[in-house]
Amino acid sequence: MIVPALTSVFVRDLCLFGYHGVLPEETRIGQRFVVDIEIRADLSGAIAGDDYEQAVCYGTLCDIASAIVTGPPLRLIETVAGRITEAVLTKLERVEWVRVEVRKPSAPVPYAVSGTAVSVEQARVHEVAFSLGSNLGEREAVLAAAVDRLSLVDGLEIADVSSLYDSAPWGGVEQPTFVNICATGRTTLEPHALLRVCKAIEADLGRVPGVRWGARAVDIDILYYGARNIRDRVLTLPHACLFERAFVLEPLAEIDPDHVIGGRRVRDALAVLPRSPGDVTRRAPDGTGRWGIKEPEPA
Repeated sequence: MIVPALTSVFVRDLCLFGYHGVLPEETRIGQRFVVDIEIRADLSGAIAGDDYEQAVCYGTLCDIASAIVTGPPLRLIETVAGRITEAVLTKLERVEWVRVEVRKPSAPVPYAVSGTAVSVEQARVHEVAFSLGSNLGEREAVLAAAVDRLSLVDGLEIADVSSLYDSAPWGGVEQPTFVNICATGRTTLEPHALLRVCKAIEADLGRVPGVRWGARAVDIDILYYGARNIRDRVLTLPHACLFERAFVLEPLAEIDPDHVIGGRRVRDALAVLPRSPGDVTRRAPDGTGRWGIKEPEPA
C-alpha cells in the first residue's frame, strides 16, 4: 500500500500593512507585517495531471493573509496568525496542515531587535466514528478498554459513546451473541494511520486472526472519516457495510442521528433498514457504571 505523500507549498516574506497592536499608536499609525505560510496537501492529482484546478494557488494564500492583516485591528499578532491559519483550513479543503508565521519588524520594544514574530501551526480536524464489537470473554470490559485506549491516542479525541447493544451474529457464521457500541470523535491522524491504531488496539486486547465475520475478542471498524472517500486493499471509507448493519446504525443513531454519510442521514438509513425481530437490543440502564461495568461499592 502506498499512501499519497503530502506536498508542501510555501509563501515567504509577504509584506503587508496593518493596524494591529496593543498601543494606541499602532492602531492609529499602522506598520508593516511580514507573513510566511506553509501548507501541506495531497496534490497527487495536480502533479499527475498537471492540473491547476487540483493545486493550491499561491495567490489564494496571499489573498487570505492580506484580508486579515489589512482588515480590522487586532491586539495580538498571535491572533492574526491564528486567524490566517483558520481561514486557510476553512477555504482550502485540500490543505491538511498549515503553519503561519507573522513577523513584526517595527515592534515597539525598548531593545535592539531585528523584529518579533509568532508562529502558529494547525492540522485539519476530521470527524470520525467507530463501531466496536465483542462476542468472546469479558465483552463489556473489553469494549470499555478499547474506548479508553482510543481516548489516549495522540491526535484522536473521543467525543461520545453509545449505550451497549446486544446483537445477533452477522455474516452467517455460527457464534455467540455480540455486544456492540459506537463512538464518535475528531482526529488529525491520516486515515491509514488511524486504521493502524485500531488494529494495534485489537491485537493488544486479544484479537487473533480467524474466520471472516467470525467470533472475536474485539473488533474496531472506522465508519467514516469526514467526507473522505477511500477504497483500497485494506480500507474502504465510508465503511462498505455501514448501511446494512443494524448493530452499527442503532448505536450510531443514538449518538449522531443527523450525521450525513454519503448523502444519507443516519436516522433515515436506520428507518428503512430491513430488520428481523430481536436482531439488535439496546440495554436498559441497570445501575451499573460506564458501558455495563459494575461500579465499586462506596467505602
